[in-house]
Amino acid sequence: MTDYDTLDAILSARFSCRAFRPDPVPRAIVERIMGAAQKVPSWCNAQPWQLIVTAGAETDRFRDALYAAAMSMPPTPDMPWPEGYPGIYGDRRRACGFQLYDAVGIEKGDRAASAQQMMENYRLFGAPHVAIVTSPKVLGPYGAMDTGGFVTAFCLAAQALGVSTIPQAAIAAQGPSVRDHFDIADDRNILCAISFGYADSDHPANQFRTDREKVQNVLEWKD
Repeated sequence: MTDYDTLDAILSARFSCRAFRPDPVPRAIVERIMGAAQKVPSWCNAQPWQLIVTAGAETDRFRDALYAAAMSMPPTPDMPWPEGYPGIYGDRRRACGFQLYDAVGIEKGDRAASAQQMMENYRLFGAPHVAIVTSPKVLGPYGAMDTGGFVTAFCLAAQALGVSTIPQAAIAAQGPSVRDHFDIADDRNILCAISFGYADSDHPANQFRTDREKVQNVLEWKD
């Protein structure tokens, strides 16, 4: 198997895990994941990402605090949400949502059940660990872009070591609560979280996979 084949297999196997077993990931494995992800490129080698990783009781304390905040506080992200999802972007977003709802038995149009499923974001989908991902505000969108590359590398390195992940922008909606809980400095943007652990392979939420566009639909050659 070539290096390309190995990478392609890892990319194909990775999915957004929405149900985890409670078993913790050994710290040495987490540090290996981080060590691999640290190798991603960043503008001027700034490496703007910073992570706070929870384990054990601290994950549960944060889970409880986050869920309570999401139930009572309006969304207040550090960076603005997308203005919308027009055209094909909205189509892809809806298709992903319908696949999830079908998998867990939520009928189309059942807004109460779909809202309840969405709130599972704030329970971290039962994951034993969560990484809070931040970047410096002074680096703005480019710091966020570099950090996005790190998030991808973290997820792929985790997959290579048998650890499942789900990057969660939803956690950034509760920025003030997250900032207070972890005493995160005001000069950093809370971008997202990565919940991670070992997948509950039997859970229906983990039984579907999203599609990807064909290369020719996202690539324009100029010869």
